[in-house]
Amino acid sequence: MPGLRAPSDYSQEPPRHPSLIVNAKEPFNAEPPRSALILSYVTPVDMFYKRNHGPIPIVDDIESYHVDVSGLIGSPAKLYMRDIRRLPKYNVTATLQCAGNRRTAMSKVRTVRGVGWDISAIGNAVWGGAKLADVLELVGVPKLSNVTQSGGKHVEFVSIDKCKEEKGGPYKASIPLSQATNPEADVLLAYEMNGESLNRDHGYPLRVVVPGVIGARSVKWLDSINIIAEPCQGFFMAKDYKMFPPTVNWDNINWDTRRPQMDFPVQCAICSLEDVIVTAPGKVRVCGYAASGGGRGIERIDISIDGGKTWFEASRYQKPEIPYVADDISSDKWAWVLFEATVDVPGNTEIVAKAVDIAGNVQPENVETIWNLRGILNTSWHRVQVRVGHSKM
Repeated sequence: MPGLRAPSDYSQEPPRHPSLIVNAKEPFNAEPPRSALILSYVTPVDMFYKRNHGPIPIVDDIESYHVDVSGLIGSPAKLYMRDIRRLPKYNVTATLQCAGNRRTAMSKVRTVRGVGWDISAIGNAVWGGAKLADVLELVGVPKLSNVTQSGGKHVEFVSIDKCKEEKGGPYKASIPLSQATNPEADVLLAYEMNGESLNRDHGYPLRVVVPGVIGARSVKWLDSINIIAEPCQGFFMAKDYKMFPPTVNWDNINWDTRRPQMDFPVQCAICSLEDVIVTAPGKVRVCGYAASGGGRGIERIDISIDGGKTWFEASRYQKPEIPYVADDISSDKWAWVLFEATVDVPGNTEIVAKAVDIAGNVQPENVETIWNLRGILNTSWHRVQVRVGHSKM
């Protein structure tokens, strides 16, 4: 593409924060220490997890960069950055989460394939850009459309990013046209993150942000948009990121029996404590994040200090000094909720956290019941083992 290219090697990678935990060097995949996630409601760009499939694309000429919009529409177009910036700008606070978040815990049950994420393949940012619904109106697709006159029912996003899973082809994914053309779904063509231009790791110069949906659908380094009749047939839609039962293995898998995963389920994790900690008896602060897909707010976070026998409710918050109510208009419906509680730990025990969203969805108790061969969507209760030791006088 003019102005934007995908390098063939990793010699021109951008700098990254030294505190990141690197799970794969080439392509670069890294997450922040869990304790960093609860330092602020909006995750700093350098502490936002990095999920890549190949070398990071490079912009040579931003003036010549454009996005081709075509397919089952009446008016194909080339949209330059100046065209997109002329559209109304929206800021949407939204949490992105890799479908493989907390995969390492699932792999302890049985081996799974994928990047070994701990609990920090998630972040919350303020994304700035044009709504996809406005962009599609430019090419003759009205808002709240389910199908175009030519039979288009899905919107495919194609990256300039090349990856081995696509046999050297571009990364791509799609969402339903009904979601893309709904202004309330807040799907963005984003050019800003936390008030600044996107950096290279996060999709400069332009990316898609699909709130409430697994991160795999928020395509970075956007090359083209295609209106198509069926869901995208790219690798990451057709042969990955699908939720299979524990009985399915690599010998009997049939990818066609499952739909591509979209909304992420209700999720929470404790970030103030490691999975195994040694502490003196007394007060322990338990803090973390909770989020649910599809714009469903968090109704409560339950904490147990006896392995799940008894529970009490943690306090929830988003912005300082603004009470959080899950379905209130002032709540950021696409964003995570942070929680905190102070507990008294007299002896060895297991601290557990689980969240409930406004639809009454709750995290499953055991990871074994949701184990799947790709290790995605581990939303089981998050457990921390506490070992109490007495300091020597």
